[in-house]
Amino acid sequence: MELTRPPLPCSPPRWARSGYLQTLLGNYLRKPPFAATATRAEIPLPDGDRLVAKVYAAPPDGPKPPRETVICVFHGLGGSGARPYMQRVVSLGQERGCEVWTVDHRGCGDGRGLARGIYHSGVAADLSAVFAEVRRRKPTAQVIGVGFSLSANALLLCLGDGLGGPHHKPDAAIAVNPPINLARCADLICAPHHRIYNLYFLRGCVRYVREREADGLIPKGRYPVHLRMSLKEFDDAFTAPLGGFRDGSDYYEQSSAMPHLPGITQPTVIIHAEDDPFIDPRDFQRARFGSGIHLHLEKHGGHLGYVAHDQPYRRWLDYGMGHYLDQLLALSTT
Repeated sequence: MELTRPPLPCSPPRWARSGYLQTLLGNYLRKPPFAATATRAEIPLPDGDRLVAKVYAAPPDGPKPPRETVICVFHGLGGSGARPYMQRVVSLGQERGCEVWTVDHRGCGDGRGLARGIYHSGVAADLSAVFAEVRRRKPTAQVIGVGFSLSANALLLCLGDGLGGPHHKPDAAIAVNPPINLARCADLICAPHHRIYNLYFLRGCVRYVREREADGLIPKGRYPVHLRMSLKEFDDAFTAPLGGFRDGSDYYEQSSAMPHLPGITQPTVIIHAEDDPFIDPRDFQRARFGSGIHLHLEKHGGHLGYVAHDQPYRRWLDYGMGHYLDQLLALSTT
């Protein structure tokens, strides 16, 4: 079975046709109601740290997928399992009879205080540990990985056995707006005309450092981060040394998924928008893809925005991901 594009493209309203507006509005549009309940799961990592996942069981009276399925969802930079885009995947999964795990990266959300290590765009090994834990608990289930932004890159890195592979892998995956060329992405975020995005991400990063200082996980003042620096300077000062890299450039080079895409054979959907303000679409034109990859480029969408006039809550991404989840679930029977 070949993966096919959803019939409807992302058709933005006239007042949201730029990638900048798409990106900003995606955070502020009205959100669908969410009332699902979850149990807590802790995933041990080889270095003694722990990740935390919220586990949303498949509805007992809901539809049944062709095969028991667990969807593992990973958030972007500065996020957690509580982000609305994560919750919307829970709804998409449960509507299809799947169990859904929303995973907080090291020190994020419910995982605060449980990890001395940090998360970054190259944490393929952490995703690998999650997939291994799911398979330990559900040995006969199909596993689908879903990653957003930073985690989309890490998911592709995991599938391509980059940075510490070989890895435990999902059976299928969806990667949304992955920064497959981190150096280029950092240049775009830090460009003068993207100052608002640099500050947005930097606030979350600096808050992450301050929380780790308050929790006694790093010495206070050891890493001189502040809101006047660029994200590239932050990666030089904090991400690289704590992540085990020489400097920011080494981090970008080792953690970028682009060189590892040719090795991906599992059915994998990459959804990306050509007007994403800080991920260059030319990276996808230059990339070589493994036999499992289905590349879906939308003309409009920005970074995780995908605001459309003809979709419920104006959320085209929910429509597009639902389409691909249906196809990936159907693949498990072929």
